[in-house]
Amino acid sequence: MTPSPVRHSDAPRILARCRELVRPALGRAVREMHPWHAEITAYSFGWDGNGGGQGKGVRQALAVLGAEAVGAPAREAVAGAVAVELIHTFSLLHDDIMDGDETRRQRATAWKAYGTGPAVLAGDALFALAVRVLAQAPGSAGPAAVRLLAAALDDLVRGQADDLLFEGRPWTGPDAVRPHEYRLMAERKTGALLGCAAGLGAVLGGAGRSRTDALTAAGRHLGVAFQVVDDMLGIWGDPTVTGKPVHSDLRRGKKTYPVLVALADGGPAAGRLGALLRSGTVPDDGAARRAAGLIEEAGGREAAGAEAARQLESARACLESAALAPEPLAELLALLAYTASRTG
Repeated sequence: MTPSPVRHSDAPRILARCRELVRPALGRAVREMHPWHAEITAYSFGWDGNGGGQGKGVRQALAVLGAEAVGAPAREAVAGAVAVELIHTFSLLHDDIMDGDETRRQRATAWKAYGTGPAVLAGDALFALAVRVLAQAPGSAGPAAVRLLAAALDDLVRGQADDLLFEGRPWTGPDAVRPHEYRLMAERKTGALLGCAAGLGAVLGGAGRSRTDALTAAGRHLGVAFQVVDDMLGIWGDPTVTGKPVHSDLRRGKKTYPVLVALADGGPAAGRLGALLRSGTVPDDGAARRAAGLIEEAGGREAAGAEAARQLESARACLESAALAPEPLAELLALLAYTASRTG
């Protein structure tokens, strides 16, 4: 049966429906934490009423839609949705510390607000809580769900390790980071948890291996698209929407996909870009603007957009290859398009 037409504009409604379903269980889980950890978590989620705000909830939506897509009620995925949201928040707490990021969603990150030690400990507590929530999921699927989460976590930390190691490698030459290495890192660091979210919905919904694998693979492709778009926003995004300073990734010298693919072009603009990056002057306003222009001139912006589109199409193909329920499939497709085309 052919699904309903993809409605990009329906994605905010889909996300809101899934958040509304998951929020009570997420709140109950957080209240089970040590009060200090719960306070830091509430701050990270934007529940403290002092600005900020929780993210869009893409991962929890993938879990809910994954269950519905295999014919199960949405409630079957709630434990999985809570677990991936907790793990995502754990990873953000630690990422912000590793990257030295002082703001997120236009206010101080948890480590700046509470200190490095408390933020690390809160992240650890979230990790433990996520595993417990999933292990206690109703029904017989708990062990399989925990195994899926464990595999995703292994990939996630491998991707984080590669991301950090990339920082110490040169911009050009035989030891430079290549675009295909970056794609693998992004699939692990970002795609693993998105794939896990969709796969958990299927597992908790009682699906077999083929549909679970299809949903998991779709999420992993979406993760690469998501990361590449994020990289583009870090260079060309509107700071009032992204909450990050203009050219923030360039200033920090991050090896992002548009930069790497521009350097791999080998043309005159790529040569000038490599020289500028090696000079170490990019944190300067003028140098950062010149670098952004050279990346675009060398085709980095166009190639990054094309890569995001390819990954999104691969995600779509994975979903359409499985025997999924038509309406949830249509909602998944709308969510993919919306997520990969975001501006902040």
